[in-house]
Amino acid sequence: MKQKKTERTLGLYLHIPFCKAKCAYCDFYSLPHREEKMDDYVAALSRHLEEVAPQAANHTVDTVYFGGGTPSYLGEKRLNKLLQTVKKRYRLSKDAEITLEANPDSAGDVKMLHSLRRAGFNRISLGVQTDDDELLREIGRIHTWEQVTSAVAAIRKAKFDNLSLDLIYGLPHQTMEAWEKTLARVVDLSPEHLSCYGLKVEEGTPLYDRRESAGLPDDGQQADMYLYAVAYLAQLGYGQYEISNFAKDGFASRHNLKYWTLGEYAGFGPGAHSDFGNVRYGYVRDLEGYIRGELVLSETESVPPPERDMEYIMLTLRTTAGIDRRGFENRFRERFAPLEEKFVLYEQHGLAARTANGWRLTPKGFLVSNRIIGELQDALTREKARRLAEAARGNYRIV
Repeated sequence: MKQKKTERTLGLYLHIPFCKAKCAYCDFYSLPHREEKMDDYVAALSRHLEEVAPQAANHTVDTVYFGGGTPSYLGEKRLNKLLQTVKKRYRLSKDAEITLEANPDSAGDVKMLHSLRRAGFNRISLGVQTDDDELLREIGRIHTWEQVTSAVAAIRKAKFDNLSLDLIYGLPHQTMEAWEKTLARVVDLSPEHLSCYGLKVEEGTPLYDRRESAGLPDDGQQADMYLYAVAYLAQLGYGQYEISNFAKDGFASRHNLKYWTLGEYAGFGPGAHSDFGNVRYGYVRDLEGYIRGELVLSETESVPPPERDMEYIMLTLRTTAGIDRRGFENRFRERFAPLEEKFVLYEQHGLAARTANGWRLTPKGFLVSNRIIGELQDALTREKARRLAEAARGNYRIV
């Protein structure tokens, strides 16, 4: 009997770098006041999608993600044109998850939303950040809480039944009480998915320049906000499935899960990154060059599957599913025992918990995940060195 071939799936990420205004904390590649470039950019993005399509002939595209910037600012006609290019050039699964990132000020038009829904978009990710209008202005957001509620109403009227809301905690002068209020008001909007990100003050942003006087909560206060969100959202049926992401049953972001499970994805647009065909690569942040058809790589690295053990540890431990003991050994031909010893110690300190097949980090462990992952990778490096030394002495055997 012929063995059935494993289906290869692919996620597409389309970067839309346009926005109305740059937020004080944003270090993504986004450009305000460049509307005159939108049509040329859509044409360049369409060409790029067509050029890559033959490489994806043996894949089924099961997720498409329009990120930014502010993709909703591009307008329905341009967005629908790009999605039609995807449908025409790629094998798109019937139940593909197709996400559009949007800001509340550009997502309140029911007619536009109806058009997007008919074209095939079926998931909206709305950037809310906070319910405090004064704080929104301080961080450079141009929408209001009233526009958030209006956008959510319009999204529901347009028959979208998969809505994600993005929030940020640790904002300037934000207290625990303010964060609790934000969560309560956002949950009242009944989204299917919530993303809660701790503010990171990145060098080169306006907020970084005034970080000392911005009234930013310290690490301990941010940690308390995070742990409160985890517990509060769990009580209301939002299961945590990744460090920063929570969803009702069946509504975890399938596209984002590709990033954390070593799935394949292809990125399009300046600043976009890919992990496709065992090659990781990214494009330079250059809108003008991209429009001219100059697909210049900012980085590229070929990584065979057996050499992705370190990456596997780092990414899977971002999820609440965690790391699979036997899956790790079968995939990488590495002993799990050195990692097991570390996990037992983490468990004693409340940082890790056992699963049916391996280990996961607890919410408390997520707060120090960078340190834990570094220690696990060090343990794996030492194990590899031991194996090499044994092999050199001629008495190594696979155990």
